Amino acid sequence: MTDKQLNSPASTATGARGTVLLTGATGYIGGRLAPRLLDAGWRVRCLTRSAAKLQGRAWASHECAEVIEANAQDEDDLAHAMNGCAGAYYLIHSMLAAGEDYRAQDRAIAETFARAAQRAALPQIVYLGGLGEMGDDLSEHLASRREVERALESTGVPVTCLRAAMIIGSGSASFEILRYLVERLPIMVTPRWVSTECQPIAVRNVLHDLVMCLETPDAVGRTLDIGGPDVLTYRDLMGIMANELGVARRWVIPVPVLTPRLSSWWIHFVTPLNHRIARPLAEGLRNRVVCRNDDAVKMFPQRMLDVPEAIRAALGKVRDSDIATTWADAGPIPGDPDWAGGTVFVDRRSMKVAAPAEVVFRAFLGIGGARGYFATNWLWRFRGALDRLIGGPGLRRGRRHPDDAVFGDAIDFWRVTHVARGSALELRAEMRLPGEATLSFEAVPISSDESELVQVARFKPRGLLGIVYWGLVFPMHGFVFRGMMRGIAARAIELNRTASVNEAPLNS
Repeated sequence: MTDKQLNSPASTATGARGTVLLTGATGYIGGRLAPRLLDAGWRVRCLTRSAAKLQGRAWASHECAEVIEANAQDEDDLAHAMNGCAGAYYLIHSMLAAGEDYRAQDRAIAETFARAAQRAALPQIVYLGGLGEMGDDLSEHLASRREVERALESTGVPVTCLRAAMIIGSGSASFEILRYLVERLPIMVTPRWVSTECQPIAVRNVLHDLVMCLETPDAVGRTLDIGGPDVLTYRDLMGIMANELGVARRWVIPVPVLTPRLSSWWIHFVTPLNHRIARPLAEGLRNRVVCRNDDAVKMFPQRMLDVPEAIRAALGKVRDSDIATTWADAGPIPGDPDWAGGTVFVDRRSMKVAAPAEVVFRAFLGIGGARGYFATNWLWRFRGALDRLIGGPGLRRGRRHPDDAVFGDAIDFWRVTHVARGSALELRAEMRLPGEATLSFEAVPISSDESELVQVARFKPRGLLGIVYWGLVFPMHGFVFRGMMRGIAARAIELNRTASVNEAPLNS
């Protein structure tokens, strides 16, 4: 195992409360939990497959944040990372990475984690699982969550398990499904699960409970149901969401013939989530997910947001582009394509721009999302629709922030694989393609007020189909990429002009 600190002070700073190991720091909950643990006085040791994915997080430069790049499936790596820790958060979920095999992989990783915890004499494991009635009728997703609980407990290390239903927060998978369905569909034909009861909880309440687990001795070894103050059906949830979005009443028509597979494809076409992720979530909606008691509320007192407040807060974050993490953050980022050997097609273009390199960088950093691709957006939307049709992410993932991006961010059907502040951006295609593709931009200084914009598209075809694909799309590059470059240049010039006006003396 190699230790990769993102900042040098982290190796010497000591949190007042001690050290806690955090897995899943690049994911939705973990990425929000880390700064709260730091604020609470903990030294946070993050275990991740890719240290680079945390470089853009503001909290990662905290003097008490430490990042260790290691394999969660390696018992020795885990035991080493757990040494000296007062506790560990287990927030690993393989659904995004392992596809249909996630259940077996989740169980195996949890068993390895438990053995490592026993070796390291870890005092406590904290795990965020799923609510659901007990019994044999649990969906595969909820059954997997129960298996992980048992695996973590298998070596006798005390486990505090928090079980939650739908987590309402900007960027969460369940929130995005709900928002997009209500936003886009005035009439919904749904499975019978719309009448199932659930007890949603706001993400800020979940994070409070997770932090308090380490500060409350009575929580050690306990399984606690956590939920907000409202118990309602999914139909009720849709009505509240419609009200908060300010749209007309949505008509919901439940039918008995929609299977989880059909439901997942419906979610795939209407929301940003892929059908492979949507299916286990859709299957889980048939289970009633309501807290059995209020022990967690008594143990971790706080003001609980009701559903309208939680949705309102999440929508406010979306509206203000203040989304800390999203469901798309999780999952592995493949290594750089092996461009050596074989056929590699390259389309390189450049042009001079009457703006400093830093401004040109800001212009192309804002590509995608609601802003689009600066030219021929109708073609990009058509390409995104085709990608959704064949099971890809399409354009609906959007982007976390309209004007900023860090390593690992999703931008529509791209993933950010490199950012050099002030000069360069590289995107790797996650759309369905017969090959590997990247699109990179670079701003090269020429003078203090002029720079060169360089755009390079690379494609390594997979077999004959990949070569045919490149031959079909290459003729369109002439106006798609040329138009994109002109649009980036125009935005850079406008940004530069606006900055110059704002910096002008008041008496000029």
